[in-house]
Amino acid sequence: MSDVITAAVAALNEKMGDEGFDGTAKFVIEGEGSIVIDSDGARASDDDAEVTLSADTDTFESILAGDLDPTAAFMSGRLSVDGDMGLAMKLGSVLA
Repeated sequence: MSDVITAAVAALNEKMGDEGFDGTAKFVIEGEGSIVIDSDGARASDDDAEVTLSADTDTFESILAGDLDPTAAFMSGRLSVDGDMGLAMKLGSVLA
């Protein structure tokens, strides 16, 4: 597992706290791997999900740090979404 994935899993779990996420989402970070977020929290995994978000490392890290709005990243083509768009929007509020 890459350092980027390890750091992202820790950061996502800290942002979500004990609540987890109501649904199943997957982040695919180009060249690094993937993270699944669900009611159990975030973990390195390539399991199937209701929505898959894909971005390069810089974009993902900017979103996670709060420097880039997920909606803006999507609108500018830096973040792609495949699956349940409503769930993706809900996830955006978790990341904020």
